[in-house]
Amino acid sequence: MSEAARPTVRQLRIVVEADDHDAAVAFFRDALGLPEQAAYAGEGDERVVILEAGRATLELANPSHVRAIDAVETDGVTSPRIRLAFEVDDAAAATSALEAAGGEVLATPRETPWRSLNARLQAPADLQITLFEELETLQERSQREGFGAGER
Repeated sequence: MSEAARPTVRQLRIVVEADDHDAAVAFFRDALGLPEQAAYAGEGDERVVILEAGRATLELANPSHVRAIDAVETDGVTSPRIRLAFEVDDAAAATSALEAAGGEVLATPRETPWRSLNARLQAPADLQITLFEELETLQERSQREGFGAGER
């Protein structure tokens, strides 16, 4: 695809159906602190809340890498096909706050080989999430063996 034909992406939005909408909003907006960008209420009980989550990235991992991440983060608890990961300033404090807000801790914060402090929780809306605190910069990480830019 030529550069001119490539679309310009302005935002990544992940749409999640939450059976218990109130619990999901309380967890992600109130406990995790994602700012509310917009909300809409329609007919009957139709509701949606759009929360900002800072910069978005799309992490594409093959099955072998997902198994490796599961082994490092959770001692092998299997992650679903789609898992959300949130960078936080303090993984331990965020894990405690989200556990108090109803999240089930699957793995407490632990240092990973890629120098981040990661925790895994089961969250409302049937979502499994990773909280991660970076312990070194992307620049520092890219200098180590096995890290850097992938092939195009």
